[in-house]
Amino acid sequence: MTGLIHVYEGDGKGKTTAAVGLAVRCAGSGRKVLFSQFLKSDTSNELKVLKNIENIELYTKKNSFGFTFNMTDEEKILAKDFFTNHLKEIIHLAIEKKVDLVVMDEVIDAYNLNMVEHDVLTDFLKSRPKNLEVVMTGRNPKDEIVELADYLTHFQKIKHPFDKGIRARVGIEM
Repeated sequence: MTGLIHVYEGDGKGKTTAAVGLAVRCAGSGRKVLFSQFLKSDTSNELKVLKNIENIELYTKKNSFGFTFNMTDEEKILAKDFFTNHLKEIIHLAIEKKVDLVVMDEVIDAYNLNMVEHDVLTDFLKSRPKNLEVVMTGRNPKDEIVELADYLTHFQKIKHPFDKGIRARVGIEM
């Protein structure tokens, strides 16, 4: 089977949920999945379930950088090193363990915020093993990511409770 590249993007709810669903489907078919997250703490509730599913390996790292708009220039440099190394480790694991699907949740946002070295991600996408399926989530992918994608799914917010001041709810949005 030839592996393809999926991009789930947009301002709507559901990007991570779709990635989790595909990871579960893939694992359920007996294939190996590597699931990772960028720019999120390692406390997302979907991780509690994913870690108990046979054939899914989680690769998360706790970080405490916070939002980039609150970071100093020095913190941004440290964060970029952290997330670039995280990406390199994911790539290494995906190849070494011969996984069938790698999910990189929020990697597009990390890419857009210059929190990962662009060449590391694009070179991987261009030279990945032939059978490796890749899922990336985030908002506003750059042209080079869009060009490499085989699937591009746009999640558009039409209406959201946050617009009425309702914060993210455990078990629904997080």
